[in-house]
Amino acid sequence: MATAPQRVLQALFMRAERVFNRAFGDRANPLYHLGATAFFLFWVVAATGLVLYAFFDTSVGGAYRSVARVSAFAGGAGGALRTVHRHASDAMVAVMLAHLLRAWAFDRLRGFRWFSWITGVALLWFAYVAGINGYMLPWDQLAQFVTQATFEWLDWLPGFGGTLSRNFILPEHVNDRLFSLLVFIHIGVPLAMLLLMWVHVQRVPKAATLPPRPIAQALLVMLVLLAAAAPVAGHLPADLHRAPQVLAFDWFLLPVLAGLYAASPAAVWATVAGGTLGLALLPWLPWRRTGAATARITLHPGPVQATARPGETLLEAGLRAGLVLPFDCRAGGCGRCVCTVLGGRVEQGPAQAAVLTPAMRSRGQALMCCAVPQGEVEIEVPGVASLAAADAVRVRRWQGVVQRLERLSPELMRVFIALPPGERIAYAPGQYIDILLDDGERRSFSFAAAPPDAGAERIELHVRRIPGGRYTTHVFEAMREGDRISFEGPLGRFGLLAESQRPILLLAGATGYAPIRSILEDAFGRGVRRPIELYWGVRARADLYLLEQLEAWQRAQPAFRFVPVLSHAADDSGWTGRRGNVHEALLQDHPDLTGWEVYACGSVAMVRTAVPDFLAHGLSEQLCFSDAFVPNAAAGAAPA
Repeated sequence: MATAPQRVLQALFMRAERVFNRAFGDRANPLYHLGATAFFLFWVVAATGLVLYAFFDTSVGGAYRSVARVSAFAGGAGGALRTVHRHASDAMVAVMLAHLLRAWAFDRLRGFRWFSWITGVALLWFAYVAGINGYMLPWDQLAQFVTQATFEWLDWLPGFGGTLSRNFILPEHVNDRLFSLLVFIHIGVPLAMLLLMWVHVQRVPKAATLPPRPIAQALLVMLVLLAAAAPVAGHLPADLHRAPQVLAFDWFLLPVLAGLYAASPAAVWATVAGGTLGLALLPWLPWRRTGAATARITLHPGPVQATARPGETLLEAGLRAGLVLPFDCRAGGCGRCVCTVLGGRVEQGPAQAAVLTPAMRSRGQALMCCAVPQGEVEIEVPGVASLAAADAVRVRRWQGVVQRLERLSPELMRVFIALPPGERIAYAPGQYIDILLDDGERRSFSFAAAPPDAGAERIELHVRRIPGGRYTTHVFEAMREGDRISFEGPLGRFGLLAESQRPILLLAGATGYAPIRSILEDAFGRGVRRPIELYWGVRARADLYLLEQLEAWQRAQPAFRFVPVLSHAADDSGWTGRRGNVHEALLQDHPDLTGWEVYACGSVAMVRTAVPDFLAHGLSEQLCFSDAFVPNAAAGAAPA
C-alpha cells in the first residue's frame, strides 16, 4: 500500500498522463515509455559522442583547439552536434529521474522489483559520473572549474590527502597522461553503464528498450531545435593562474559541485551518501510484512497457467511464463490488456478511468498490467486460447502476402492477404490480427469475412485511411500486391453468444462494420434465425460499402433488418434515409432494450457514448458487448 506522499505524486502522474493521452494518444504518451526513452537517449549520446571523439585531441594542448575546430566545422554543424550531445545528456538524466520518481510513486520497487530499483539507482550515478567527466575534456574554463572542484571534493576522502588537487596548482602539472585517464573514464563509464542497463531489465519480462517511433522522432526533432535555439556556450581556454568568474552552468549534471559553495565537502559527501543510501533502502521502507507465497493464475480459454510472485501483476506473471498476451502501455492507460476475473480476487491498482470504467469494474473486468492477484485467480483473456494450441508458432505468428487490393471508397481499402501454400488460419467471427511492423510496432485490424470451417487460406481486412496515420497511409500510397506481411493472431473475444436465443442489435461505426460483417456471414451461414438488426453509421453515403451483400441478406433473411445512418450528409445529397448519431437512431427505434443483446463496434467515442445510453434504456450489462477502435496518427485503428 502506498504512503500518503506516494499517493499525492501518483495522482499528479495520473493527471499528467490523462492530459498527455488527449494530446498524443496512449500509444505515444511519453510518460508510459520513460525507461525506453532513457535507453534511446543513451544511444543518441553515445552516437554523437563517438563522432566528436573522432575529432578530439586527447592532449592538454590540443583538447581546446580540437573542440573549437569541431564547433566551427561545416558552417557550425559540428557545434550543433556538440550541442545535441550536451542536451541529450541532460535529457537522459531528467528522464531517468522521472522514471525513478514514477516507479516510487506507484510503489513499483518492492518484492522482486528491488533488483531493478537498486540497479536503476546505480545507473543514475553512472550517468552523473559520465556527465561530470565529460565536462572536463574540452579544457576550457568550465572544464577547469569542474575538474578542480571534483578533485577537491574527492580529496576529502581518506587516502587522498590533497594529492589530487595538487595536479592543478600550476599549468605544467596538468599533463597528457592525466588527459588520457579522463578520456578513458569517459569511454569506460558508459560501457559499464550499458552493461548495467542490460542487467537492469533482466527481471522485467519483455522490457522495451526503445520507445515508439513517434516519440523517438519527436525527441530527435526537439534536440535539433534546441541545438539551434540554445547552442552550447563557449568559454575561454583553461588558465590555472586565474579562477573562472562567469560560467554557463549545467544544473542537470553538476548540482553536486554547486553544493560545494554552500557547504563543506564533508556535508556534501554526507548528503550524497545519505541520499543514495535512502534511495537504496526505499524498497524496504517503511517495512511491511509480505507473504512469500506465490499465486497461481489460470487463464481461459485454454486453459493455460502461470505463477505470480508476491506483488507481481497478472501481465508480468503471464509474460514471464512465456505467454503471448495483449499489452502496450503497461501503465493502465490504453486498456489493451483488459481481462475478466472469473474467480478469486485481484487488487485492481491505479488505472485511467477512461479505460477501466466503474461499469467494467462491476462486471469483474481488470487491467492485467495493474491488477495483482490476491491468492489463486482465474481470468479470461482475449486471444489466450491460441497459446494452448499445439502448433504455437503457427497460431501466434504468420507470414502472408498481399494478394489483392481493392478500393471500396475514396478512404477505404479492401486488403486480401494470402497465407503460404498449405497453411490455414482458424479464427472466430469478430476476432482480429496484429500486423507487425519492422520497428516492432503493431497495427490491429479485424477479420472482415467469416472463416471457412477448415480455416482460411487468405484473410480479408478493411483499412480506413487515418489522416497522418503511418500504416494506413502506407496501405493507400505504397502497398503493392506481392508485399510480405507479418502478423499475429487470431486475437479478441468479440462475437455472438453461441447458446442464446435473444434478438440481436448490431451497432457499427465506419469500419467497425468489418467484424460485424464477419459475424453476420457466419450467422447466416450457420442458419441462425434469431432477429438481427444492423445499424451502421458513417459520415457520408460514399462510406457505405459492399451494400449489395447487405441488400441480398435483407432479401434472403426475413429476420434481418439493415438501417444505414449518415452523420454528415449534405442537405442536397438526395439522401432520404436516417441522419445523425447512429446509436441515437437505434434508441429511437428501440427505446426499451430489455431482453436484447447489443454488439457495438466502432470508435472509442461512439462506444463510450452509446453503451451508457443503452444501459440507461434497459439493456443488461451482461448482454452488452463492445469492441472499441482506437485510431490515432501513429497507430491507425486498433480494436481496444
